[in-house]
Amino acid sequence: MDHKRRLTREVKIGNAPLGGDQPIRIQSMTTVDTMDTEGSVKQTLKMVESGCEYVRLTAPSIKEAQNLQSIQEQLRSQGCEVPLIADIHFTPNAAELAARIVDKVRVNPGNYADKKKFEEIEYTYEAYRAELDRIGEKFSPLIEICKTEGTAIRIGTNHGSLSDRIMSRYGDTPLGMVESALEFIRICEEMNYFDIVISMKSSNPQVMIQAYRLLVVKLDEEGLQSYPLHLGVTEAGEAEAGRIKSALGIGTLLEEGLGDTVRVSLTEEPEVEAPVAKLLVDRRKTSFDGLTKERRTLKEIENNPVNPFEYTRRSTMEVGNFGNENVPRVVADFSSIEIFDKKDLKAIGHSYLSELDKWGMNDMGADYIYSGSKPIPFILPNGLKEIMDYEIWKTVGDQENTFPLLSIEELSNEAQLHPVLNFVSAEADNLDQVKKIDSFNNVVLILETKNEYALASLRRFFVELINHEVMTPVIVKRAYENVNEEQVMLYGATDIGGLLIDGLGDGAMISTQDLNSLKFHNETLFGILQAARTRITKTEYISCPSCGRTLFDLQETTAMIRKRTEHLKGVKIGVMGCIVNGPGEMADADFGYVGSGNGKITLYKGREVMKRGVPAEHALDELIDIIKENDRWVEP
Repeated sequence: MDHKRRLTREVKIGNAPLGGDQPIRIQSMTTVDTMDTEGSVKQTLKMVESGCEYVRLTAPSIKEAQNLQSIQEQLRSQGCEVPLIADIHFTPNAAELAARIVDKVRVNPGNYADKKKFEEIEYTYEAYRAELDRIGEKFSPLIEICKTEGTAIRIGTNHGSLSDRIMSRYGDTPLGMVESALEFIRICEEMNYFDIVISMKSSNPQVMIQAYRLLVVKLDEEGLQSYPLHLGVTEAGEAEAGRIKSALGIGTLLEEGLGDTVRVSLTEEPEVEAPVAKLLVDRRKTSFDGLTKERRTLKEIENNPVNPFEYTRRSTMEVGNFGNENVPRVVADFSSIEIFDKKDLKAIGHSYLSELDKWGMNDMGADYIYSGSKPIPFILPNGLKEIMDYEIWKTVGDQENTFPLLSIEELSNEAQLHPVLNFVSAEADNLDQVKKIDSFNNVVLILETKNEYALASLRRFFVELINHEVMTPVIVKRAYENVNEEQVMLYGATDIGGLLIDGLGDGAMISTQDLNSLKFHNETLFGILQAARTRITKTEYISCPSCGRTLFDLQETTAMIRKRTEHLKGVKIGVMGCIVNGPGEMADADFGYVGSGNGKITLYKGREVMKRGVPAEHALDELIDIIKENDRWVEP
């Protein structure tokens, strides 16, 4: 099985064509008002300097669409030839004007020809056909202009803004997202227009991944063109959480050979996004283009039991507190670090209170600690157990509350084992190991790989376990050398999160040789589990990356909301800059804070409006009142 990038149709976008044999392009979106010509030009230049190959600007009305001409002219006069993209919601007339100016127009099939009222509608065949004809009438003038002007179109579906028609027929599903795009793609092909890019965005990486996979299958099934894909996790958020969520979605698909352009959406300045996207794309180049054929090739999968379009957790036996219905466990690797002080465990969420001679644990307290050949010299707190190398474990006094790590060679029916829980190292590229563990019911695998194409190698081993009906729980272990912390975060989210998203994995571990990086690695692992929705340990914020439509300082407001609510474990709060990114885009949120006018906020519970036009200075307090009224508040 030789892993290659999906070959797509090449689409002309200014001086930077997309798809085909072209490199994976990096892009972002401006955040200043599009009517601010000078500000838009200045920000665009910053974005290009940071690595953006395309720049997108919002055009919510005719006046913004018209001003794209002035922005483009000023950029060209300064020698900047970056292709510009107009972002359109609700306004076909703005799209038609922008298409005569810029290199690509993005339309959202959920709101280009439809007004969302959150209504469930029963359609007859004739009525549904009439709706499609209506869409064609709205969309075809834009296609004609784009054909004449040589302008590309991105058909950009968003999970949270599916039309009432799609929702009524397909529900809030990846299939609904795909069908929403296909309706528009079919119209394009009927008109012999093929300069199309497609995206399937969601704030939930699992939904996003499933939708892109399904899209590729449906395009092939219908005999439609192999169009290039724009990858992105919408409303990913800020800081580490935003990067992890983005990498989980984008990185996984890149490693599967999908994706021709990438936008990482962070609630930060837009020039910060491109370097993050570049790290994901550059790793992909290493995985595919920089390896010999032998290092890119894995044994062909003859029977793949993992459904790529639907989440099902792999069935496993329960061993200790691993597998079955247990949440995935986090293992902290201390094997290369010698510790003497109880305070060193604070980095992994276990704090020693010396004045009380007691331990405290936060929600991101590691479950196990691997000490290797150097046992921990003090009694560990409740909630934290020790794993050590097998030969060392056989010599310690307390073999009941510690657990051995064996090699496959050391594992045998004659081996001295813990009666309940033993750990066994396995190498993902050695598939013969599967047969050696089948007879043990007290073993958990620690699975690692040296293959540069790590995600595929690890996934291949899980497939072998399933096909051989081996129900042993598995901890996924990764080790990264000669990379910085941001790369560890992005690569870990791809390699570990890309498995968890499909229900594969019962624990996670990232190796380190530095005491100072333990806290970072521990928080990264819990962040990956949170992003994959497999273990919720903190509040989740679904915040848009800001754009010219934003009605308040999104970064400052998100930080303010986080300060007051970050203790609400498991609560999802959407923070949206305007109504375009309102109840639809934050579809996955429990509560929402949405800009609805100058200094005015609309507050939501799910998709239901609770209060409109709340003055911004009171909005956070009123949001907290709504959370309290719905019994989701706890005192910090």
